[in-house]
Amino acid sequence: MARIKDASVEEVKAAADIVAVVSARTQLRKTGARYMGRCPFHEERTPSFSVNAPDKLYYCFGCGAKGDLITFVRETEQLDFAGAVEWLADRFNVQIEYEESSPQQDARRRHRERLHALLDAAASFYDRYLWESQAGSLARDYLAGRGLGEDVCREYRLGLALGGTTLVRKAMEKGFTREELLAAGLVNRRGNDYFSGRLLFPLADARGRVLGFQARKLRDDDPLRAKYVNSPEGELFRKGDLLYGLDRARAAIAKQERAVIVEGNPDVLALRQAGVEPVVASMGTALTERQLRELGRLTQRIVLCFDGDAAGEAATLRGMELAAAQGFEVRVVALPAGTDPADLADGFEERIRDATSYLLHRVRLEVERAPDRQEQFVRAREVLGRFEDSPERQEALRFVADKLDLPKETQAGLAPRGTAAATGRVSPRLLDAGDRLERNALAGVAVHRSLVPVLAELGPEHFDSDLHRRVRGLLLGETADDPELVGALAELDARAAADGIDERTAEELLLRLRERRIRRELADADPSRTLELQGALAKIHTAVEELAAVQPLSR
Repeated sequence: MARIKDASVEEVKAAADIVAVVSARTQLRKTGARYMGRCPFHEERTPSFSVNAPDKLYYCFGCGAKGDLITFVRETEQLDFAGAVEWLADRFNVQIEYEESSPQQDARRRHRERLHALLDAAASFYDRYLWESQAGSLARDYLAGRGLGEDVCREYRLGLALGGTTLVRKAMEKGFTREELLAAGLVNRRGNDYFSGRLLFPLADARGRVLGFQARKLRDDDPLRAKYVNSPEGELFRKGDLLYGLDRARAAIAKQERAVIVEGNPDVLALRQAGVEPVVASMGTALTERQLRELGRLTQRIVLCFDGDAAGEAATLRGMELAAAQGFEVRVVALPAGTDPADLADGFEERIRDATSYLLHRVRLEVERAPDRQEQFVRAREVLGRFEDSPERQEALRFVADKLDLPKETQAGLAPRGTAAATGRVSPRLLDAGDRLERNALAGVAVHRSLVPVLAELGPEHFDSDLHRRVRGLLLGETADDPELVGALAELDARAAADGIDERTAEELLLRLRERRIRRELADADPSRTLELQGALAKIHTAVEELAAVQPLSR
């Protein structure tokens, strides 16, 4: 796709009104220099969503949603960056210009656009055949037998493939070519429809664009033995990139701050029909890194619920280990053997509330699989030894102690390895205090730009957090902005206003950062430098006292 010119992006940002855009999603009320309202990304009773109209930034003190105007449109309209800019340009009547592209790039873009249009038309064709033809009765009976109503099936655009050459003929009548049908995965090498006599689930990207299909077997005499087959991997469709139903679950995942991941597409439909909205499927396999990366843009909390059989258990294990390794908070819903989420859709929220932590589930599996009590202890110790102390670890430890009836002296062998003194770890409270000092100092500069020269006197080494070092660079104009930095700046801006960080306080915080750095240098300084550093420290103390003595000009 041709790139939008930077000048056009800036023109759109200048013309767009963030209050008008956000007000379409939630009611805002002016409070001082800001606007406040209930967060459109999660349920809340007390307004905690702050909007800075002049700088076009937003931050929610409840769920942490943050960013600028373009980020807001991207998240609420499920668009990429270019799509969000185009959406705003259309809304505020701004003519945008694109960078010049080569004929080859334009040809590739038009080709992909035609494939998207072809796949969407195919989905509509399959949908009509399912609901409007006599031949669709077998598929409709199957769906009814699974307890899936027509409304939810139509919402997800389920369809039925005829087979033969019907789709090919219809598509070519609309001007599509056989080469395009092949590239879209809708026709086989012999020229026949790729799918035949199967129930079809359209597979879409996060924006809702159909990229391919998953087809479920309906007849015993189906020449293909597999219960499910997918579109062939091609220009648009790559199974490992997609999560079924993500386009319809995105808003709910962001708002509820959780994603419920099941194994099969019918499970998604059944849970959605039962009122569980943030649900997606991995389409019969364990989670992939690309799928988790897509989810990570919306939430860091996932609930895994795969079928209660050996294959489902193995997929759950692989998925939760990969997700935990990537920093997700993982919980697991264990199902009775021989069942799947669709069988237990009613009351499923209760099962989610009772979901176990990743660590407890992992330890429980190891204990259940071990052949004897000694091996159970060894395996549990191996898993627990990889984790520091936490409520989840304590819960898993209690399970092991109760299950194996361990005496207290044996339980000591399951304690976290090492101590703070032995490992050189810093107290979490000290880390929190240091992080808060850096954050508040940067927040003060974010709202009092007259202090940018003072910040420039502090180097990156004055900040422990890599994110804070990058935000410093952004405030000094040394670092290009990106969504993460824009979001961080939006949060700092909102926190400065909420905490009442005035210019004098901000300047003192910057001095405190300088003081912290000098104290660290003093701890390791040679005697020849000690006097110099102590003198610098005395100057900082004097400057802080002078600031404290100055009364603000206005309240």
